[in-house]
Amino acid sequence: MTGPPPARPGTSGDGGDDADVIAQSLDEPELFAGLYDRHAPDIHRYAARRLGEGAADDITAETFLIAFRTRARYDTAHRLARPWLYGIAANLIGKHRRTEVRALKALARTGHDPVTASWSDRSDDRIAVQVPLAGALAALSPGDRHVLLLVAWADLGYQEVAEALRIPLGTVRSRLNRARRKVREALSTDPAFASALDASPATAGQELSPSWTK
Repeated sequence: MTGPPPARPGTSGDGGDDADVIAQSLDEPELFAGLYDRHAPDIHRYAARRLGEGAADDITAETFLIAFRTRARYDTAHRLARPWLYGIAANLIGKHRRTEVRALKALARTGHDPVTASWSDRSDDRIAVQVPLAGALAALSPGDRHVLLLVAWADLGYQEVAEALRIPLGTVRSRLNRARRKVREALSTDPAFASALDASPATAGQELSPSWTK
């Protein structure tokens, strides 16, 4: 596989929300495919941005395998399964911490790295932003990086991040504030970051939005 998993015809799971699909799959396991089709592309995209396309294939497959095997313990009071799935994926990504940090440092140093090629195949202006950003992300603790990227790249709310990582909401807020402060400090002192934003405010894109630092 070299990209996000495709949806399969007839297994979209549109007949109910995530909790319903999971509950029904206990008696009819094939229905779990609906959850996969609904969320696998987003999980794959998130994993690819952190570890590269090759690792994303494995992360996505293992995320849904674990989810399937543990679905009987899912709390159906949570109608949306996104936090649960991203939490599983984040735990798996955490096992590749050295790979991620190595890739980020390489990108910060050279502007290109095969593992994170999707970061560096854009315009020169965008690369100018990505290079200092990669260095800032590499310097974060694993916990702070998880929280920041689940908010910035997975678009999870604070409560969803707390559910995904199984940490208190207050811890999410403190980690996010700390991560944002460190990223802001790192980027604000880099001329490449400032010049790239001044030259073309839109080139940074959603994944590199200055809102990270607010």
